Amino acid sequence: MAVQNPFFGRREPDALAPRSSSAVLPHAAGTSHAAAQAAASSAAAAQAAAAAPKAVPETTGSKLTVGPNIKLKGVEITDCDTLVVEGTVEATMDSRVIQIAEQGAFRGAAEIDIAEIHGEFSGTLTARQKLVIHGTGRVSGKVRYGKLVIEEGGQLSGEVEVGTAARASRPAEAVAVPA
Repeated sequence: MAVQNPFFGRREPDALAPRSSSAVLPHAAGTSHAAAQAAASSAAAAQAAAAAPKAVPETTGSKLTVGPNIKLKGVEITDCDTLVVEGTVEATMDSRVIQIAEQGAFRGAAEIDIAEIHGEFSGTLTARQKLVIHGTGRVSGKVRYGKLVIEEGGQLSGEVEVGTAARASRPAEAVAVPA
């Protein structure tokens, strides 16, 4: 079991809080101190009211983005809900979703639920639920999918099979039934 660094992925809730604009209010000429305090408290109340409806967004799971001009090579990606590839990735992975941007490329093996390909995928791809190849997408290699959508211009080549269940490579053996 890997030890996780406590500094990555954790943020203090107050660290990113917006600065209060009510802390420094310019006093207009002829305004009383009580009026300035009332304005400050109403501004603070308005800010609190604006922040109240904004609930903390539900976490969509873990997401890894490999940005443009980044090359990630020779890794195994696990426990990642969404992989976004804008650069180049040479890896094996087991995930929920992969999104390859137009300029992105993935080479290797991937077992995922949903694949959305705008760029290039080369290798072994198992899309358990759905494989979407957009007009600029190119997929080659050994491909298995649950459902397939290919937009006009999208390319798919190699060994292609519908269904993600492993197929028996040998015929079923006869089983003797006791009498």
